Amino acid sequence: MSNVFSASIGKKLIMSISGLFLVIFLLVHLTVNSLLLAGDGKLFNLAAHFMAANPVIKIIEPLLAIGFIIHIIYASTLTLLNRKARPVKYKVVDQSDSSTWSSRNMYILGATIFIFLVLHIINFYWKLKFGEVAFVDYGKGEIHDTYSLVTGLFINCWWYDLIYIAGAIFLGLHLTHAFWSAFQTLGWSNDLWRKRLDVIGIVYSYIIAIGFSIIPLYFLISGQ
Repeated sequence: MSNVFSASIGKKLIMSISGLFLVIFLLVHLTVNSLLLAGDGKLFNLAAHFMAANPVIKIIEPLLAIGFIIHIIYASTLTLLNRKARPVKYKVVDQSDSSTWSSRNMYILGATIFIFLVLHIINFYWKLKFGEVAFVDYGKGEIHDTYSLVTGLFINCWWYDLIYIAGAIFLGLHLTHAFWSAFQTLGWSNDLWRKRLDVIGIVYSYIIAIGFSIIPLYFLISGQ
């Protein structure tokens, strides 16, 4: 069994499973973040507090971090193995007909997303966990005013809005290939399902990219 996971197919299997786990997280994260656009921030603050205080989420949170780290490690390992397997550069050919730009640049897209994630953690997650964030009270005790923390950065830092939007676009491009590729590794990508997964993957990627981009754009344009 250990030989299976040390082999290339085993690494791809682990990366696919961890990737699909992150795909689910992104949809949940976008659903919560979309509440930023609803009213005065009460819904978002309550949802953010629920996510932070829920015992199930507290268990999932470290698993998510581990899954992300595993995804990065195995993606890096597979990239290095592929490069070592081709020490001599082949003649340059036009691959645009047989593969997409995103599929040929998955590691670069992943590295860019990682940089964005670090900025995201520093500006939001770290401040909520260890910084000084204002509190609000909706009648059931004080909770963090996460809404003001997030919207304040979007309103006052246009450069961060651009980084956030770029990160969302790169994430969408990464997902267009990653979605069906993960299912292919798991053996779910025959001739019939490949077409369906292509469509589902593209729709999902657009939802993620546009959904996350709309939020900073709204506060940047409206200023409120």
